[in-house]
Amino acid sequence: MRPMEAERIHEEVRERYGLIAQMGGGCGCGDECCDSSAALYEVDTSGLPADVTQFSLGCGDPIALAELRPGQTVLDLGSGGGIDCFLAAERVGSNGRVIGVDMTPAMLDKANRNRDKMGLTNVEFRQGQIEKLPVASDSVDVILSNCVINLSPDKVAVFREAYRVLKPGGRLAVSDMVTQGRFSAAERANMDSWAACVTGAEDVGDYVAAMKAAGFQDISIRDKFAPDLELADSLSLYIGQPRLFSARVTAVKPE
Repeated sequence: MRPMEAERIHEEVRERYGLIAQMGGGCGCGDECCDSSAALYEVDTSGLPADVTQFSLGCGDPIALAELRPGQTVLDLGSGGGIDCFLAAERVGSNGRVIGVDMTPAMLDKANRNRDKMGLTNVEFRQGQIEKLPVASDSVDVILSNCVINLSPDKVAVFREAYRVLKPGGRLAVSDMVTQGRFSAAERANMDSWAACVTGAEDVGDYVAAMKAAGFQDISIRDKFAPDLELADSLSLYIGQPRLFSARVTAVKPE
């Protein structure tokens, strides 16, 4: 993808989610994609304020995948209003640390206000793109992300950066929109659909290839609604309109 096309995608995404932050929610992606409430979480969210739980904008529950432990350092790619950071902060405790990275100023403002309202001292938010993380190499135990990587115009760069900042043995735990089958060039050129978490989604085979190219091992991709079926090693034989689904994605940076 040419740099101008990539920047156009970033601008469309930034504008859309800046507006969502100002309006207070409602991603407009449809039932198959993000949810503006905490209903999609398997973990208990009752300890969070209502204005946090009603602004999740996710497509799954990376916290349930992450198996977080006290004292860990956690990074959230595309942290939005902060819900996954705040849930992670509960689990890593006062000796742990949570970093949220987002490129949208209005989202960062909202997340910082939420953090200060909750009195959390182990959470910080940084402005940046997930293709070029403002995070030191080999410094993070677990990376989270919730319905964000599909929005990136360069997934290879996202996974390369994720691999860089993880410590050896570190873990990736992601909820994201993935497809079986590929969108056409014309469909992917629809910026509104891309920013709505649809046509930026990659075929599962391409998604896995990008993760392997970065160096990840023990890759698992499972449909949220069919979690017993492993898709990471499946061949893409899907014909016709791509099947879009919410995926549970895990992987490990080798020791």
